[in-house]
Order: sequence, then C-alpha cells, then structure tokens
Amino acid sequence: MGDFAQNGSVATLHNFGTRTLEQVEDDLKLFSGYRPMELILPSLYSELEGSALKDIVRHLARVKYLNHVIIGLDKADREQYEHAYSFFKDLNQPFSLIWNDGPRMKSISDMLEDKGLAPIEAGKGRNVWYSIGYVNARGKADAIALHDCDILTYDRMLLARLFYPIANPNYQFEFCKGFYARIADGRMNGRASRLLVSPLLLALEKVLGPNDYLTFMKSFRYPLAGEFSFRRSLIPELRISSDWGLEVGILSEMQRNQASNRMCQIDIADTYDHKHQELSGDDRDFGLSRMSIDIVKVLIRKLATQGYSFGPETFRSLKASYFRTALDMIRHYQTDAEVNGLSYDIDSEERAVELFAENIMRAGSDFSYAPMETPFIPSWARVKSAIPDIEYQLRRAVEADNQELNTHLYVVPKMAVI
Repeated sequence: MGDFAQNGSVATLHNFGTRTLEQVEDDLKLFSGYRPMELILPSLYSELEGSALKDIVRHLARVKYLNHVIIGLDKADREQYEHAYSFFKDLNQPFSLIWNDGPRMKSISDMLEDKGLAPIEAGKGRNVWYSIGYVNARGKADAIALHDCDILTYDRMLLARLFYPIANPNYQFEFCKGFYARIADGRMNGRASRLLVSPLLLALEKVLGPNDYLTFMKSFRYPLAGEFSFRRSLIPELRISSDWGLEVGILSEMQRNQASNRMCQIDIADTYDHKHQELSGDDRDFGLSRMSIDIVKVLIRKLATQGYSFGPETFRSLKASYFRTALDMIRHYQTDAEVNGLSYDIDSEERAVELFAENIMRAGSDFSYAPMETPFIPSWARVKSAIPDIEYQLRRAVEADNQELNTHLYVVPKMAVI
C-alpha cells in the first residue's frame, strides 16, 4: 500500500500499484542492454530441501532480463553439491554455483588465511563476500541484486522492483535497499527490526545527541532486510561483516562511502514472510539473541569510529533509554495490530525487549573486552593488492568446479566403435 512520505535523507520509492509486472519487466529487458544484471543467491544446502527455494527457482526461470545467477552454496558435501547443481538446472539463465566447502574453494580460503585475509567464520557474510568477489572477477555485470533463499512469499515483482532503480540508466542510484511489511499468519513479524533496531537508534540519539549516521540509519524503513541491489563499481571497497550484523554493516559502509543522493529504498512486496529465528533467550550464541548482540556491536563500533566514547555509564544509560523507548513502541504496535485485525502477544513482545536490553549490556562488555576486534572481512581491493591474481584464481576455481560437474552429470559418453 503506497504513500508519499519522504524523509529527506534517502529517496523512498513507493509502490502505488499503477504498473503491471509485464510493464516493469519489459523496461528491465531494455535496460539489460545498457546495464547487464546478475543475481546473487546465498544459500545453505538445507534450503534446497524446503519449499521456499523451489518456488523461487520456479519464478526465476521465467525472468528474461537476467544475464547470470550466482549461487553461493554453504554446508554441502560432494553428493549434496551435485544435487544442488541439478536443482538449479531448472533456471533458464546461465548460472554459477560456488561450492564453498569444496576442495578448490578451500584452497582459496587457505591461501587467504596464510595472508591473514580470510573470512573469520563461516556464515552468510562469508558466502556473500565470496559471491560478490566472483561477480567482480567475472566483470560482466553492471547491476547486481541479492536476496535470501528462504522467502516464502516470493514473486517476480519483488526482484523486478529491487533491480529497477539500479538498472535504469536514467537514474543516478548506486545502492538500493528493499523494504516491505512483515505481516504473515495474522500477526506482525520482524521483531529484530521493530523491537531492537528502531528503538535502539532513538535511544542512541537521546544518549549521544543528534548524529548524521543515526539520521541516515533511521531513514530506512527496514534496515535488516536481506534484499538489496547495487552497482558493481561498489564491490572493490565494500567491507562485509562476518557476523549477523551483515545488513546493518552494509548500510554503515554505504553511509561512509556514498553520497545520500546515490542511495534509495524501494517497496518490493505487499507481504513478505521467511524463516523465523528463535528468540534463544537461554543461549546467546544462537537465534535472535546472537543477532541482537552482533547488531548492537556494529552500531557501537561505527559510532566509536566517529569519536564517541562508550564506557559502562554510557551503556547503562543506553540500556535504560532503549528499554523505555521500546516499551512505548510496543503500545504503538499493539494499537496498529488491533486496528488492522492482527493478533498481538504483548507478553512475548516484552520478553523480547527484555532480552534485547540485556544484550545491549553484553554487547557493551564484548566491545570493551575486545576493542581491537575486526568483524569486517577485508575488502576485495585489499585482497587484490596482496594477491594480484586472486580474481583469476577465484574465477578458475568456480568455473572448474562447475565444468567438472556439468561434464560428469550431463555429457553422455560416446558409444564405443566396434
């Protein structure tokens, strides 16, 4: 449902429902001649076994404007890699499957580790980092989009609208963030964004005072959305977070490196649902508990680079301000839900806020204990300076894996001549 609101910091592109999918895709087909488009899909092997990715592939098979699809595959052995290659054969576009657990990619990882440049830990951050590195090594795309592989409400309009601001050669945008309403099964979802990020940004502003970075972050309607698009020219200097602060970290990088008039956000879906993370109140290393700690640390580190000091008193004030702000926002969400006929569980919402408040202090403790921690994976520009032929080696590794498997699975042996 569209509105006209603009916050003045980052352009907001609404969906007024005035254009059909066919009209948007016809434009993108024309744009592809000027700005070739590639899609990145960071995927766990387990997602191939669910219903969401099967549906995504079915929709993508009908897209005519994509030049190439890059799938980063995690947690797959040889047999699973072969199955994944067959699975993605249903795409009608050329594709490359990056087998992150395969021997060739492990050799790349070992070489990077010897130089102190390897991703710190496995996960989505590492997957995305290798994927964008491969896109850059191919050098054939100008507009790139990325979205998750667990979207249960996927359709082609989501991808078309995500690409449009970056692919249109008449627009100046270099980065675009997707947003949407997280409504499914008669209730509001998106707890990490609603109950952590939004009130935390307000609390940081109260405690630290007005700040351009906080104003920038507050301008995004869904800062934790996993869907974004960008120009390939951004890749060399882009630093990817290795932990669950990936989405917030990328926005922080955009604010550091890009002018605000080169960025936008766009409404890409009327409804959106995907796999939900557990709150994990008893284990800070999993679920929303781990995610909340990582997100807070990304925000704190960013502000620390701007000269803000964070001692125990600051974190206590921040926790108190956040807790009060979040509880007030719960009442707003309750009313909003009831007006729209949605169910709303105040108890579970307040339990989430209580956990997030505790995790602000835990994040503060982690930050104070390890102030020199570097959660960002090195930029590809730095990696290339240390290993000048890294792009060639990465491209060769991925293409060799794919060629070997394509030959093994799909080339029929010739009959022996008698």
